[in-house]
Amino acid sequence: MDLPVMPPVKPMLATLVRELPRAPGLLYEPKWDGFRCVVFRDGAEIELGSRNDRPLTRYFPELAELLAAALPPRCVVDGEIVMVTGSGLDFDTLQLRLHPAASRVRKLAAETPASFVAFDLLALGDDDLTRQPFRQRRRALEAILGTAPSRVHLTPLTADPDVAQDWFTRFEGAGFDGVMAKSPESPYEQDRRVMWKVKHERTADCVVAGFRWHKDGKGVGSLLLGLYDDTGTLHHVGVASAFTAARRAELVGELAPLRENALAGHPWHAWADAQAQAGGRMPGGMSRWSAGKDLSWEPLRPELVAEVRYEHLQAGRLRHGGRLVRFRPDRLPESCTYAQLDEVPPAELAALFAEVPSP
Repeated sequence: MDLPVMPPVKPMLATLVRELPRAPGLLYEPKWDGFRCVVFRDGAEIELGSRNDRPLTRYFPELAELLAAALPPRCVVDGEIVMVTGSGLDFDTLQLRLHPAASRVRKLAAETPASFVAFDLLALGDDDLTRQPFRQRRRALEAILGTAPSRVHLTPLTADPDVAQDWFTRFEGAGFDGVMAKSPESPYEQDRRVMWKVKHERTADCVVAGFRWHKDGKGVGSLLLGLYDDTGTLHHVGVASAFTAARRAELVGELAPLRENALAGHPWHAWADAQAQAGGRMPGGMSRWSAGKDLSWEPLRPELVAEVRYEHLQAGRLRHGGRLVRFRPDRLPESCTYAQLDEVPPAELAALFAEVPSP
């Protein structure tokens, strides 16, 4: 492979903001919920690179074939691998594609083919486009994807912040993370936060039923969170993490009283059993996604309630995990049910692709 922009490429990043930026001249795109992917094509050679340098080509053979038909002979395209279903984007199904067995990968490629959404062009032919302004890169991207086959999409783009705000609200039910904002004059700067992203955020009161030690062994790394269903069963819904070193140490002392006799009668008692963990379906067990990480956990008596900030719920779990806002001694654990969570109606993906022409 011999391209003007060679792998690995560290994708350009965005800074999280709480409200949609409305500075004059900004351009807006939907924020897709999938695997960030930079596609390198040099004739018959195609490589799908991830944001962490993990090659994705072997996991998505159907995309390699599809992109070979959709893209020019020599180019580098930044985009997102997504799993489109009748009810929106499905990240859980997308994750299943990262399977170590080639036979399983081929089976899933046929049963649940992925799609690719392109949003930037880094190289075309012998030209490195990364120093060109985004508006020029976008025009070139539109030109090469004008007749793209099904499952290869050009991301919608608008200069109207009101349209972007409508996307942010209306298409959340389709599984979108939020909205991106970028300057039309910006070059492509690898691994730098030169764009902006606004994401959906909510809070929920969850039962703290366990924790994991931080990898340094000196503090709490994450809290295991649960919610009750209508039958009174406490389900694991995710974790709250990203604590400072000082806060990790403080949590050890705050949680200590709840560790006494915690496993006796614990609703997640089975997770302590090695055989129950073998399938990797329980938070205390290993899975092919854990890459050898220690996922052992410490039970806590389920008496503590935490208010947690999260983005959205998917398949009964907090997508991307949560962040601790505060503990709620005024709340009873039994009151922490799924009923408190917002239900967002699904939106049609087709509506987003067709509704706004490029500015």
